[in-house]
Amino acid sequence: MEFTGNRYNSGGGQRGSRSQQGPYDSIGRVPPRDKDLEEAVLGALMLERDAYTTVCDILKPDSFYEPANQKIYSAIQSLGASQKPIDMLTVTEQLRLNGDLEAVGGPVFISELTSRVASGANVEYHARIVAQKYLARELINFASTIEGKAFDESNDVDDLLQEAEGKLFEISQRNVKKDVTQIDPVIKQAIEQIQNAANRTSGLSGLESGFHDLDRLTSGWQNSDLVIIAARPAMGKTAFVLSMAKNMAVNYNIPIAIFSLEMSNLQLVNRLISNTCEIEGEKIKSGRLNDQEWDSLMSRIRNLYSSPLYIDDTPSLSIFELRTKARRLVREHQVKMIIIDYLQLMNASGMKYGSREQEVSMISRSLKQLAKELNIPIVALSQLNRSVESRGADGGDKRPQLSDLRESGAIEQDADIVCFIHRPEYYLHSDTDAEGRDIRGLALFIVAKHRSGSVDDVKMRFRHHFARFENWTESSSSISKGTVGSKLNGGGGDVVAKASVDGEINTADPFEGTSPALPKDDVPF
Repeated sequence: MEFTGNRYNSGGGQRGSRSQQGPYDSIGRVPPRDKDLEEAVLGALMLERDAYTTVCDILKPDSFYEPANQKIYSAIQSLGASQKPIDMLTVTEQLRLNGDLEAVGGPVFISELTSRVASGANVEYHARIVAQKYLARELINFASTIEGKAFDESNDVDDLLQEAEGKLFEISQRNVKKDVTQIDPVIKQAIEQIQNAANRTSGLSGLESGFHDLDRLTSGWQNSDLVIIAARPAMGKTAFVLSMAKNMAVNYNIPIAIFSLEMSNLQLVNRLISNTCEIEGEKIKSGRLNDQEWDSLMSRIRNLYSSPLYIDDTPSLSIFELRTKARRLVREHQVKMIIIDYLQLMNASGMKYGSREQEVSMISRSLKQLAKELNIPIVALSQLNRSVESRGADGGDKRPQLSDLRESGAIEQDADIVCFIHRPEYYLHSDTDAEGRDIRGLALFIVAKHRSGSVDDVKMRFRHHFARFENWTESSSSISKGTVGSKLNGGGGDVVAKASVDGEINTADPFEGTSPALPKDDVPF
């Protein structure tokens, strides 16, 4: 064995490339490699006509330990990409064009490779062994690098953890492959899903959000979907997902995890208390509650106790930390949906990108991969850029568009559903729109992209004093000063409706003429 600095290589004194050499240890172990198998694969590729198409997605030049074998496979790869025949003569000629023929041992060595292989029948099996040994070498090299940096006390341990997690994620993504699936078992799974949806009283195939019109449009949040909910500041993004999380966790007992990068867990819980107990946020913060409000707090807060709601308020969360925590939440607490508030505050520490846009693209793509891996919906909040504010000087053209998504077009591409929250009252500074329709409390939940369904607008009611979104039209048994004390059995929170003179409840659509009298929304949540 030949040692070079803190690197080693073996086999006839031929030195491997720097990327393929692993650190030696006190035991004197050599890196995982199999010279005979590598040569058997190369020989089979030059003998069997279709062998390259079998292994092209398994191997790459770096998969081979011997530098000569790397050059030979690179020549084969070039021929395959050009759809040229791959045999001893064409590979020899390609190596000559690359200037590598003499470096690999000349035409004699190429002919020897083909003479050592009787058949290419087992080329795929051999290729997978070569790929596994390459992965083992990469892990050894990775571990050695991290070990060396860990011994250096000048390195920040937290930064080193981020780097290690990022590099390990990069290695896993490069090497994970999923085989194709014959359609029959997938059809069976689809039929079972349809039957399960038919047996539900709600008729939904996904998770109920508690917002009935939205659930009808989406059939519930679907497993493996990435859902982006975007809006400008003060539109109520956090209030919406908290209202939805409360509906799902409290009313339907669905385990939900919230990753809050912007607010602390105490701030979130305070808003949940305001949402559930119908006590203004300012009073929750100041503690100035009258006797009736204290009674309401103590009686209604019981609904939040023991609910399957999990909150993580790690600031500047990386996508790699999220993956680790999400897997644990699904495994240990059977979490059925993850909410992230919000996407632009995440990072991809440990990996370098040319721009913030590229980093956000990687985060978006990773969230979609995580949703597929865990087979749960992931809801991520996102900011919109300022182009919304610059449209329509009269305040009437502020409706968000897909092009308004901030920092990366990849968000739109990766998401299965893209939604916007738009409150006309906020921009018009009026209780009515241009046509005189009452828009107090109106929030439009705009489904702008829906990969497996239709797009539409869903009307909801936003009660800013309680940081709560509700279904737009539902009946309630009691009304007092614009608020309702009874809790809906079917979820979706409490509903505000307008009582007529004779005591009847009016649940008419505001765009049909009437709407509840709500406090003007001057304080954004």
